[in-house]
Amino acid sequence: MWLRINSNTQRYKPLKTSRSFWFLVGLLMACWLGYQQVKSEFQRPQALLVLGGATEREVFAAKFALDHPELPIWVSSGSNPEFAEWVFSEAGIESDRLHLDYRAVDTVTNFTTLVDELKAQGIESVYLITSDDHMRRAQIIGEIVLGSRGISFKPVAVPSGRTPEPVEKAIRDGARAILWLTTGYTGANFSQARIE
Repeated sequence: MWLRINSNTQRYKPLKTSRSFWFLVGLLMACWLGYQQVKSEFQRPQALLVLGGATEREVFAAKFALDHPELPIWVSSGSNPEFAEWVFSEAGIESDRLHLDYRAVDTVTNFTTLVDELKAQGIESVYLITSDDHMRRAQIIGEIVLGSRGISFKPVAVPSGRTPEPVEKAIRDGARAILWLTTGYTGANFSQARIE
């Protein structure tokens, strides 16, 4: 009888160690995310990052940029160049502030195609502009991709009148952002259909 009890306690010892390990990992992740949140609150954004996908985002960004005349504007795969340039020009934005980039094919690549360029420009904080229904997914990806280069962001949601996207999209694209972080591969071509 004594041997059985003793052997059972030995069997559960690694389980306790495993729980402690994962608790520590979770605690460290929570501290890191908390630090990133506090850091972003005190850091002044140095640029506007507009995620393409809806023309309302560019129209909003053009108006928002008027209140921040010193900041450059980066638009990732937005509307066609002629329309985008017209929107910002009509708002009185100088063309030298506007950077249009069309390499992204989805939300994950909105970040991965520009993050190193932003870092090379010395940008450590951005205003992240996207539709309110898209913001949860953009924030998750931004925390991973921008955060990997030490770039923080302040979310600026554009009212859309649409219901928020399903959480499954945020989880899927968060996993793709981690895949990019670990392998350099975004998973953009997992499916032939465009992932939005």
